[in-house]
Parts: sequence; C-alpha cells; structure tokens
Amino acid sequence: MSFVTDHLSKVDGQLDALQLQKQPSTPSSPDLRSTSDEPRGTSDASGTSERSFDLSQILKIQAAIKTLSTASSSRVLLHPDTIWATLNQTLEASVACSEDSRVHPKQLQELEWLLVSKAATQTYGVILNALLEQTIPLSNEIGYWDQILGSYRYTGLYTVQTSPIRLWYWANDVYGDAWQRLQHIRSAGGDEDEEEERGLSISDRWRQFYGLVKDSARDRSLVDVQSRFLSPLTKSRLEARSKRSHLRRLREMSASGLGILMDEGMIFDADEEAPVSAKDQSNTKEEWQSVVAKSVSLMEMVLQNIHTLELGANEFEETVFMSVDDDSQLSQLDSIEKQSVPRVVRLGSRLQQILRIHIPMHIATSTELTTEYGRPSRLVRYWLPGLALFLSSGTLLRILFNRKAEILTWIRDIGTTSIDFWNNWIVEPSKKVIRTIQHDKDSEIAIMSRESLKGDRDSLERMVIDFACDNANTSTGPLTDSEISMVRAKVREGDLTPVLRAYEKDLRKPFMGTIRGDLIRALLIQVQKTKVDVELAVSGIDALLKSQELVFGFVGLAPGMLVFLSVSRWLGDVLAGRKGKVQGREQGSMIRVLRNVDRILSSSTPSENGMLSYKDHGMLLCEVHILRQKAQRVLPGEIYSEFLEDVSNLVDLRAGVECQARVVERLRWAYSKWLR
Repeated sequence: MSFVTDHLSKVDGQLDALQLQKQPSTPSSPDLRSTSDEPRGTSDASGTSERSFDLSQILKIQAAIKTLSTASSSRVLLHPDTIWATLNQTLEASVACSEDSRVHPKQLQELEWLLVSKAATQTYGVILNALLEQTIPLSNEIGYWDQILGSYRYTGLYTVQTSPIRLWYWANDVYGDAWQRLQHIRSAGGDEDEEEERGLSISDRWRQFYGLVKDSARDRSLVDVQSRFLSPLTKSRLEARSKRSHLRRLREMSASGLGILMDEGMIFDADEEAPVSAKDQSNTKEEWQSVVAKSVSLMEMVLQNIHTLELGANEFEETVFMSVDDDSQLSQLDSIEKQSVPRVVRLGSRLQQILRIHIPMHIATSTELTTEYGRPSRLVRYWLPGLALFLSSGTLLRILFNRKAEILTWIRDIGTTSIDFWNNWIVEPSKKVIRTIQHDKDSEIAIMSRESLKGDRDSLERMVIDFACDNANTSTGPLTDSEISMVRAKVREGDLTPVLRAYEKDLRKPFMGTIRGDLIRALLIQVQKTKVDVELAVSGIDALLKSQELVFGFVGLAPGMLVFLSVSRWLGDVLAGRKGKVQGREQGSMIRVLRNVDRILSSSTPSENGMLSYKDHGMLLCEVHILRQKAQRVLPGEIYSEFLEDVSNLVDLRAGVECQARVVERLRWAYSKWLR
C-alpha cells in the first residue's frame, strides 16, 4: 500500500458521494418508460426495442463501473489494459446509439459519465504510480554519480570500465572518416582510376585503405588537440557531471508532474464520510463533469511535456497549465452540448488514447533516458573481472580436474566429521541430560557398587566381634550380649579398641603373636578397617557427584552447543544476515529519509499562502513513499497505523510548510524508540 492507492480510494469515494448527493432518491431499477428524452409518436414496437436496448446497456455499464471501483475490487489500482478494455466494451454501444440518432435516457447518460469518471480515476492512479516508480530510482542513479565524483579512486575505476566504449567510438569515427575519403577518391578519380584500382592486388588495396585510416587518425588527433590537454580522469568527471545534471533535471520534472497531478487533478468538493443529508449541494452536474474533463486534459499535457529536459520545473508547470487552458478538445466539450458524438464518448476516447499511447510512450521514454544518463550496464562495469575470470578459467578447470579425488575426499570428510560431531557431541549429551532430568537410574554416576560398602562394614563388625570374643578375659568369662552390642556400636563408629589392644600386646612378643596368629589376625582386621574407611571416602565423593550430575551433563553438552551455535550464527550472518542488523539498516534508512524530508521542507520556497511548490511537493511524496515502505518493516502493527496518520498530515499540502515541519519533529520524538 502506498499513498497513491490511498489517494485513489479517496477520490473514488468522493465520486460515489457525489452520485449519492445528486440522486438521493434514485430507484434501484430505472424507469425507462418515463424518460423525458423519449420522442413522441413512436410505435410500441420501437419503444419496446429501445427500452430493451437501454436496459441491457445500463446493466453493462453498471458491471463496468463495479469493475473500475476501488471498493469492489481486490486490487485498488487496475492494469491499463483492463481499464482500456472496460471502456472500449461499454462505449461502443454509445457510439452506435449516437450514430443511429437515438436519444439517451437520463439514467444512461448519468451512468456513462460515472463510468468515464471511474476510468479517469484509475488512469489518474496509473499515471501517479508510473511517475512515482520513475522518480524514486533516479535518486539511486544520482547517488552513483555522486560516488564517482566524490573519489578519484572511483573516477579511475569508471574510466577503466568505460575505456572499451571510448575506444570503440574513436575507432568507429576513424573508420567512417577513412571510408568517406576512399569513396571521395573513387568518385573524383573517374574511370581511369577505377581501371587502375581493378588491377591492384588485395594487399595493395588494404595498404591504400590502411594509409587512409592513418591519415584519418592523425587528422582526428589534430582536431581533438584541445581535448588532449585534458586527462582521462577529467573527461570522466565532466561526463559524470553532465549525466548527473540530466538526471537531476529529469527527477525535478517528474516530481513537478507528480505534484501537479496530486494538487490539481481530480479535486472534488465532497466528503464521502459525511451523511447524505449533510452533503454540500453546490457541485452541480456540469461542475464535476468539468473537473473530470480538465483532469484528463491535465494528465495528457503532463505526459506530453514531462520529458522536455530543456525546460526547468517552473517553465514545465507554466507550459502544462497554458496547454490545459488552450486545449481545443476541452473547449469543445465545454462549449458544445449536443454533438454527433456525445461528450462522454469523446472523453472516453481521449482516456483510451492516454492509456494506449501516452502512458506506454512515457514509460519507454523514461526508461530510455534513465538508461542513457544512468549508471553503465553490468557488462560495462564488470567486463574486467569477467575477462580475468575467462582467461583464468582454463587454469582453474585444470586444477580442479587434477585434484578431483582430493576435493571429493575433503567433501566426504567434512560431511562425515559434521555428522559425527552432531551425534557424539550434541545428540548423545542431550540424551544423557534428559535422562538425568527424568531421574533415570541407568544415568546415575556411580564410582563404586551400591552394596559394596555395606558388605565390607558388616564383615568388619563380624571380624572384630569374633576377635573380641576369642580374646576375652578368661577370669571374667565370655562376653555378654550387651558387651557384644557395645562393641558392634563402637565398630560402626570406627572404634577398634579391642583389636588395637591385642595388637599392641602382641607387638611386645611378635614372634609368639605370629605363632598364635593373633598378630596377623589383628593386622588383617586393620587392613579391613582401612578398606572400609576408603570406601566411606569414595562414597562421599559418589554422593557429591550424584548431587551435581545435571551440572556435569550440561558441562559435557556445552562444548558441542558452543561450536554449533557459533557455526550457525556465522552461517546466518553470511547467508541471510542477522535480523537485528537488517532492522538496524532499515532504521538507518528511515533516519536518512526523514533527513531528506526535513531538507525539502527547510530549503523550499513557500508560496504566498505558505504551501509547497509542485516540485517540492512531488519530492516530498517520493520520500514519504519510501518512508512508509521502511516503516512497515520496522514498526509494529498498531504503531504503524498511528504512523500512517502522522504521515497523512505530513503530505497534507493545505496545512502549510510550518505545520509539516512540526509533523517531522513529531515523527522524530514519537517514534524515536524504533529509530535508534
């Protein structure tokens, strides 16, 4: 959506409002029998045939009006061929009726005028859209020449790029001059020279022509002796300045034409949003028809004079308005009411001429001028790298063919490595983390078996109790159950006092203790105690690892994910670019467009009533169109609707330059969050 479609919908709504205003009580089906224009004395048969003809024509025109209406079509702006075909099908019957001297009913005339007005509105939108699409790319072309003129490095590059064209033109001039000299010599020599020339060999003829070419090149160098004092860079800069000047003039003319049509074309004093009873009744039938006719004339004159680059913007505007005032067809439509061909048919034919002749010619001429004064073609800009690539293509193909096996091996290894990395460092660690979160017993970290510590502790208790019972004091008798329970409790706490006392006693007489076996037995019990202590320490470490099992799972997953995210971000930057970077570029573009809008408003010369000129208004509309496109990709939906309201205030010419400048300031602070 652009301001062209918005403006087109507004104009179409005003036309509908004018029809409701003119016929507040029109019946749904027209009564053709009570038409005042029907001639008296006609037979019933002829009256019936005429009524059937009028009814079919009315139905056809109503269908065409529905096709051309913006509210009843999915596309607001129709194609020029569709508009032309719709007009051609519906106006043929009107021409046939006028040739048969048949009088149109009033309802039919009103519908024909509404049809032509709808077609004029669609044609108006097509021309506005064409001018807009022509003017916006010119800024990019002007920016290219600004870049060429802003740096000697780019100027030198442009000189190298265009050197084959310069050489071709020079060689073509020399060849043409030499050929003219040869023809002049042949015509001046007469028959004798022709007979002598027939006797010359091919080498002698070529030598003669080569001498003429050398003379022509020497004379050409003498003629261009003044330009030889200029360096190639200076010539390139002069050429760039000339093309930039023509592009600026073309942009000014297009912007001026856009401003003229927006400010002066299809202007009706009607508000389609107001109720019918509150409509202003000042617009009569002749007034709104005159507006449509003058708008059609204005469109035609703009298209005819817009490519006259010798004129300035002011001269172009004066020429257009003078041509509209002196338009003979418009004066005929205004002065003669009844002609052999009705006014509405003449106006429709003029619209068809604009659609079939002037608009295609305008597009072709604009494309031709943009190609002539715009940047060189891609073939000219990239012939040097293309030539280098072509010359080195044989070597590159030879290298690729000789290393075919190695290249295939590299590709295969890269694929295998990527797959193994994905499976071993991304998929498997992720599965382990998921099993840990789900408390899968198979995923728990275990340094030792779960029943090992319990078995060793029970074995130590039995060993100590048996040792204490075997070495009990004979005077006091065997150990009681309470004493055994006490020994068991101390063993669980790590106290091996009975064993250590016997061990200390046997160390006094180690030989006897060894023979009895008590010393070795006490020593083995202490070894078992050491084993239990070690298992207790390992059990504590095992419990610590189990409590941090999820952390270790993520630690194992982190390297693979880090590499994967880094590669993904790099690929995203290379292929598509990050979203933030793209949005940043769009925000920067919006700031530059706002700068251009501010520059247009501040550097403009307002009229006496404080409004912009046609050229400045056209330039403002182009910048606003770009601003709307950028904002649609940056602003959220609800914010964008508010932005469109502010933009509509910005392009409102009746508000004045000062009010428009305040709107620019409001745009800056109201949407600063999205412009950073």
